Amino acid sequence: MTTLRNRENMSTGRIRISELAKEDKERQFFSIAHLLTADALYEAFESLRKDASAGVDRVTYAGYQVEAWENIQKLHSRVKNGQYRAQPLRRVYIPKEDGRQRPISIPSLEDKIVQKAVVELLNAIYEQDFLKCSHGFRPRRGAQDALDEVGRIICQRPISTVLEADITGYFDAIVRSLLMELVEKRVSDGSILRLIGKWINVGVIDDGRLLVTETGTGQGQVISPLLANIYLHYVLDEWFETVVKPRLKGEAYEVRFADDFILCFQFREDAEKVMDVLTKRFAKYGLTLHPEKTRLMEFGREALTKSEEPDGQKPATFDFLGFTHICKRSRRGNFTIHVRTMRKRLKRSLKKLTAWCQEHRHDPVEEQQKALNRKLRGHYQYYGRPTNYRGLWQFFRAARRIWKKWLNRRTRGNTLNWAKFAHLLSRHPLLRPRIAHSWT
Repeated sequence: MTTLRNRENMSTGRIRISELAKEDKERQFFSIAHLLTADALYEAFESLRKDASAGVDRVTYAGYQVEAWENIQKLHSRVKNGQYRAQPLRRVYIPKEDGRQRPISIPSLEDKIVQKAVVELLNAIYEQDFLKCSHGFRPRRGAQDALDEVGRIICQRPISTVLEADITGYFDAIVRSLLMELVEKRVSDGSILRLIGKWINVGVIDDGRLLVTETGTGQGQVISPLLANIYLHYVLDEWFETVVKPRLKGEAYEVRFADDFILCFQFREDAEKVMDVLTKRFAKYGLTLHPEKTRLMEFGREALTKSEEPDGQKPATFDFLGFTHICKRSRRGNFTIHVRTMRKRLKRSLKKLTAWCQEHRHDPVEEQQKALNRKLRGHYQYYGRPTNYRGLWQFFRAARRIWKKWLNRRTRGNTLNWAKFAHLLSRHPLLRPRIAHSWT
């Protein structure tokens, strides 16, 4: 069983790797697999979601936990002796906002365990390489940090043009051979490389059939976000910082969260040049910019000033991480950015809430109230930014109407009018909107 001493040893090993990676950006790590100890695997197991869906083996967290340490020791032995075999992924589909289906790959529990341990190990290296512009799926970074950075750049720097970009099917488009070449820039340990190779080439079980694709990392795997970050670190972030920016006339900035990113420019001519070379750069690595969702726009202080002229047009807006970004004036007349919940996101959230209320309308009212408040709290926690108070109230009022509608359909002939519903809310109140984040 993992002890405090063992945890300290694991931490010391990863800290040493991070120090070496930071000291020498060209260093290759050829012997790190020995840090995948049974204790490291057990720590990885403990960190997994306990309610996650099972893979093709149908093994759940609870079932594995019954004899967790014994199972982990056997798994470690297979990994150490080269007998570990990755299992095919289980393919499921979730609906997208445009009505299409998004494929998600679910690995088996033991594959999740080994992947999580490898992610912790590789993070020690790549966290020293990843740039400040990258925010997605990284320790101590998140979407709110990316949104803060967008606000700081556009409000504090001389930005006139924004490139809103969308990569078509990014996780499924990654070229595996090129990905492995990029990983090998830092990691040359054959054991680690073979593990990664197994996971990205394992195939998926879809409707009982084994499907093997030529590209992609299998979105849904524990290691996929890290591999996706590594790919775009070299393909976009490092290239933009070291190759593109020195050749531009003015200032330029990138903000990225996983495969969602925007580029901000001082001059439109710089933005147009980058738009052209970016398409070619991505094509070299098997990536394509969505032609309808990728666009250049005037955005910033200058765009707002032009719009205020007699014949001026309303400034463009752009969507990023669930928020529509809008040029505005503060009460003091200063330029600022306001964010609003994207209409598509609001519609999707309310659709899910409607389905839940319909399904659970016969549950005890107190249980419904508690569950709805958890959902409201989660919504406020993400969308509760200072300029989005109106959007929070819009969601709250809609949620209240939806709950009333489905409570009213619980029984026939006993109408729940607004007066009765108000009395019910006095005993079972819904959580009111609150701002969860301050602009920094």
